[in-house]
Amino acid sequence: EIKFKCFLDHAIAQGAEAIATGHYARKEVRNGVHYLLKGADGSKDQSYFLYRLQPFQLQRALFPLGDMEKTEVRRLASDFRLPTAAKKDSTGICFIGERPFREFLQKYLPTHNGNMVTPEGKIVGKHIGLTFYTIGQRKGLGIGGAGEPWFVAGKNIARNELIVVQGHDDPLLYSGSLKMNQLSWTLPTKPAAGRYTCKTRYRMADAPCELRYLDDDTAELIFAAPQWAVTPGQSAVLYDGDICLGGGIITETDKPIIVP
Repeated sequence: EIKFKCFLDHAIAQGAEAIATGHYARKEVRNGVHYLLKGADGSKDQSYFLYRLQPFQLQRALFPLGDMEKTEVRRLASDFRLPTAAKKDSTGICFIGERPFREFLQKYLPTHNGNMVTPEGKIVGKHIGLTFYTIGQRKGLGIGGAGEPWFVAGKNIARNELIVVQGHDDPLLYSGSLKMNQLSWTLPTKPAAGRYTCKTRYRMADAPCELRYLDDDTAELIFAAPQWAVTPGQSAVLYDGDICLGGGIITETDKPIIVP
């Protein structure tokens, strides 16, 4: 809404033909069609965040860093004596910056304390509000004791309970399929139903999956192997090799991890 809507509209109004951003992604034009591709530096690829670009926006976008490794970008920055040449990589959210995310949210969202419980209903801790936790979260739970670390596995909205499990490989953390809506595609025509790969989190390895359409704005992804911490509300992004096809917002999985 900011870079590729307000800023792009303003740039075009000023006579610009395109805008350039610092995203680690690439673009190729094949037979007049603009394709969004993964960045050459696999560890920094940011195509996941660009999957909602529409074809008309992609036509006006340039990604000059997309074919470069991050080390090469730093070397060039050093050669040009830019003050950010040695700056630590940012892990903050755009326009929010480097700050504790939970503290930031607490300024704008009300807290609603409740219990952390095991799937069997045993109370093992307290939470400050279900909004402040995500599926697969490990840090910040404050559950002590012996044994493996604890992870968020689900939410019971009606009871205001945060469901937690012990161990990264607990079966409740894995999903075999998901449904998504608010579909958005980077190409003029939507991809055909079939086999692709997808990401449900930034930097995860591509997961082989099958795409099935349920209606015009809803689709299902069935994984070849169960995937860890697939979370409603986050994005599922579809790929055909290096081509980022688009995706949608996850609404549910085959595991009832969020109970109304």
